[in-house]
Amino acid sequence: MKEFLFIFFLTIVACITAEDDDWQPKTISDIKSIRNECLKEHPLSDEQITQMKNFDFPDEEAVRQYLLCTALKMDVFCKHQGYHPDRIAKQFKMDMNEEEVFEIAQKCQDTNPDNSPVDVWAFRGHKCMMTSAIGDKVKAFIKKRQEENAAKNA
Repeated sequence: MKEFLFIFFLTIVACITAEDDDWQPKTISDIKSIRNECLKEHPLSDEQITQMKNFDFPDEEAVRQYLLCTALKMDVFCKHQGYHPDRIAKQFKMDMNEEEVFEIAQKCQDTNPDNSPVDVWAFRGHKCMMTSAIGDKVKAFIKKRQEENAAKNA
């Protein structure tokens, strides 16, 4: 029991100290690599991948686990504190004001009062952010990149 409490305490400390200034937004290359790693760890069906490419994120365990994996590896989510609004603001500000993104991320953050499983908690925050101005900007950015890639391959 003491060992468990010690490990739990260290995990909390790690999440709290993760707030330090060393964190940097991930590059497109970093994100692609993280997504590939998480896809290997949490395989998705072709249908789920197609849905996600169309910005439809089904509330299914495989999708939730994949999204949790990416948020954890991007270090924008902690299993004990949830999303880090400051990191969300830095990572996803795009052409928005960082303070505006921070405020949206704060509104989407919760303390998991129902003690939902971590993947459900992370999915809830992801869903909130994807239905906000942050999600609109992310969708527009991804669609533009898809169009550019299609034009290059044509």
